[in-house]
Amino acid sequence: MGVSPQLHAAAPGAEAEARIAWVSQARCRQADPDELFVRGAAQRKAAVICRHCPVIAECGADALDNKVEFGVWGGMTERQRRALLKQHPEVVSWADFFAAQRKHRSAV
Repeated sequence: MGVSPQLHAAAPGAEAEARIAWVSQARCRQADPDELFVRGAAQRKAAVICRHCPVIAECGADALDNKVEFGVWGGMTERQRRALLKQHPEVVSWADFFAAQRKHRSAV
């Protein structure tokens, strides 16, 4: 996992602390990494681990912000992340993007 430059740009120590806080809550933290770093259709099966994860948005945002190419992150396969990056090249912070999406859905 890469460290997101978008968490707290002004305070690198706070950035690491924020990342540690969400990583420690991830459902996959004790899973076998080989289960999450699979190829092709097996990724959809691996993403099931993420379904009820309390930090799915943080994980996905971190992977997208850092353009992580391999494995299942935030419930998204490699292909799904590539598609989002291609659809939204203007996004600077995926955490902010996901928060805005949630806010919009709750307002509707």
